[in-house]
Amino acid sequence: MKTVIIDSGSGNLRSAEKSTVRAASEAGLNMDVSVTSSPDDVLKADRIILPGVGAFADCMTGLTSLSGMREALEESVLKDAKPFLGICVGMQLLADAGLEHGRKEGLGWISGEVVEIDVSAEPQLKVPHMGWNDLIINSNHPVLNDINTGDHAYFVHSYHVNVSDTANVLAHVDYASKITAIIGRDNIVGTQFHPEKSQAVGLNLLKNFLIWSP
Repeated sequence: MKTVIIDSGSGNLRSAEKSTVRAASEAGLNMDVSVTSSPDDVLKADRIILPGVGAFADCMTGLTSLSGMREALEESVLKDAKPFLGICVGMQLLADAGLEHGRKEGLGWISGEVVEIDVSAEPQLKVPHMGWNDLIINSNHPVLNDINTGDHAYFVHSYHVNVSDTANVLAHVDYASKITAIIGRDNIVGTQFHPEKSQAVGLNLLKNFLIWSP
């Protein structure tokens, strides 16, 4: 079994790799985990992880600048239904578009737009939303096994995905309003928080992803 972590020029790649290797080991999996920017590696992989940090437009540009990568992702994820995990901006890229510094088209795999966090209802709160927050679970999705409402996850972001279909929101957090924390449909999931920084919750989620059979 092979899991690839896509290097598109942004993301906590080594931390994500180290956490995924640990999750595979704790799940008792014989799995090769590697970081790559090669579309061929994506086509050969069994599971795909896309981390991302920074601005939406920069991350999308970095991904699409890898020749053949978008096509490889669409073949692997949309056609062949391989399990896919987006992390932070890697999750946001699943949306139709991001609205940071103008509109930038996303992958369009889960309908919605990436909008700025609105704290006008509680102006004492700051943007970016940074630090630990309590997850509110909305789904019994397999990637959420042993993860419960009230468990803490670590966030660093100023924008979040306003998802068109609330059925695709697997978990959210409260930060002046409902902030999307985990999204998913079919063989695709994404986390706004950083599993590699979220200790037990993050490790559980990665283990669940690695054994998930959508």
